Amino acid sequence: MDIDAWLWWLIGAAALGIALVVTAMPELGMLAVGAVAAAVVSGIFGGGAVAQVAVFAVVSTALIAVVRPIARRHRSQRPELASGVDALRGKQAVVLERVDGSGGRIKLAGEVWSARALDRSHSYEVGQEVDVVEIEGATAIVM
Repeated sequence: MDIDAWLWWLIGAAALGIALVVTAMPELGMLAVGAVAAAVVSGIFGGGAVAQVAVFAVVSTALIAVVRPIARRHRSQRPELASGVDALRGKQAVVLERVDGSGGRIKLAGEVWSARALDRSHSYEVGQEVDVVEIEGATAIVM
């Protein structure tokens, strides 16, 4: 049984696809696309071995050269979403009961929180706006 060249390219593409899933290396996916392109050249256009290898090399290299920098840039620009108490850091709150180094109450994100001043010698009076610096347990540290 003689297997056509295009089928070998598809088997290679499938192997690269499996390797991509196992290793999570996106470059293997780009090589798999190059192998599919070589299979198309072989099966549909009847290109010879040199044309197949050239198409594989050009398509794979082009994908790696174009896609990798875009992916790297996208990965570095992705905003991190804060949730839970991490999302409360940097928010403003209103003092409900005098806040000093030993305690007090604030209204933060629509809820009443216990709070204490970051600078223990400083105090904040009712109605003042404060910034949340940190959350320690159920207490907001404000300034």
